[in-house]
Amino acid sequence: MLKNFSQDLSRWYIKNRRDLPWRHTKDPYKIWVSEIMLQQTSVSTVIAYYERWIKVFPTIHDLVQAPLQTVLKQWQGLGYYNRVKNMYKASDILIREHKGVLPKDPLIIRSLPGFGPYTTGSVLSIAYDMPLTIIDANVRRVVMRLMALDGIADTKQDPEINKFLLKVLPKKNVGDFNQALMELGALVCRSKEPICNSCPVNKYCLAYKMNKQELIPKVKKKVIKNIHAVIAIIKKDDRYFIQKRASKGLLADLWEFPGGKIEAGELKVQSLSRELLEELEVDLKSSKYLFDVNHFYTQFKVNLSVYECQLFSEPKIDATHKWVSFKDFSKYPMPSGSAKIIHKLKKIA
Repeated sequence: MLKNFSQDLSRWYIKNRRDLPWRHTKDPYKIWVSEIMLQQTSVSTVIAYYERWIKVFPTIHDLVQAPLQTVLKQWQGLGYYNRVKNMYKASDILIREHKGVLPKDPLIIRSLPGFGPYTTGSVLSIAYDMPLTIIDANVRRVVMRLMALDGIADTKQDPEINKFLLKVLPKKNVGDFNQALMELGALVCRSKEPICNSCPVNKYCLAYKMNKQELIPKVKKKVIKNIHAVIAIIKKDDRYFIQKRASKGLLADLWEFPGGKIEAGELKVQSLSRELLEELEVDLKSSKYLFDVNHFYTQFKVNLSVYECQLFSEPKIDATHKWVSFKDFSKYPMPSGSAKIIHKLKKIA
C-alpha cells in the first residue's frame, strides 16, 4: 500500500514547496540556525530574522566571537531564549572540538546543547542526506491522519509515528522527503480545514477514507493564564533606568524595566511600591499612570501597567543596572513586552 508514498510526496514537494532562504543552502550551520528559529515560531516571522542573522553571523566562527548580549539582541522578539543560548554554547563546543564543523555522527550531535531528536534528524538529513526521521507538530499530525491514530498529538504517539516513517523513508534525498512532510502539514494537511482534495497522498490516508480527518488528532484545549504586573519607568534627564534579569529562569540575561506581578489583594500602586523596595531597595515617592501593554506568550497573557515613578533616592548602579538613553536601547536585548513599552514611550517623550 505504501510502495509509492515517498515518491508521490516528493514529487508534490518539488512542484509546490515555498521558496524559503534556508532552502538555498546545504551549509549545516545555516540549516541549524533556521531549524532552531522555526521551533515554535511561524515561517513568516522567521524569514526576516534568519536573513538578518546570517548577515551578522554568516559562519559559526562569527557567532562564537560575538558577545552573548549581541547574540541575544539579534534574537530579540523570537522568544524562548534558551534556544539561542544553547546554540551559542554548542557553537563554542564545535569550534573547540570539531573545527567548527557539525559532525555527521548523530550521537555526537545529540550530545550538544539544544540538540534533541528532531533537531538532530532535521539538520543531518537536510545538510548531509542522512537517513534519519523527524517528528514535529506538522509531521505528527500528518502521520496520525494517515494511520488514523486516535488521541491528542503529543510525544506519546511518536513511537508509532516513527515506525511508519521508517517504512516510507527513501534511500536518497531524505532531507527533501522530511521537508516535504513538514510542508504538507503546513500547506495542505492543516490543523483546521485540511485541503484533502489537493493532498498528493490522500489515497494512503485512513482518516480521509473514514472521513475523520477533522477529528484526528483530538484537540487539547489550551489554558491561557492571565498575569497582571506593574512596570516602573524611572527617568533621569533623558535616560531611563533598566536592569538585567538573572542568568537562569524565564527570560534569563535580558534587560527590562523594574516591576513585577501584582499580588492578590494589592492595588497597583501598592504593588509598584513593594517591587521597587524588593528589587532596588528604594522607596516610591509618587507615581503617574502612563499606559497598559499586553503581550501574549504560549501559556499566558501578560498585562503590564506602566507608571512613571519618582523616588526618594536614586537606585544603585552596577553591572546589572544601567541608565540608558533612547538611542542606546538598541544595545540591550529585551523581552518583547519591554520592547513594546519603549515603542510607546517614544511616542509620548
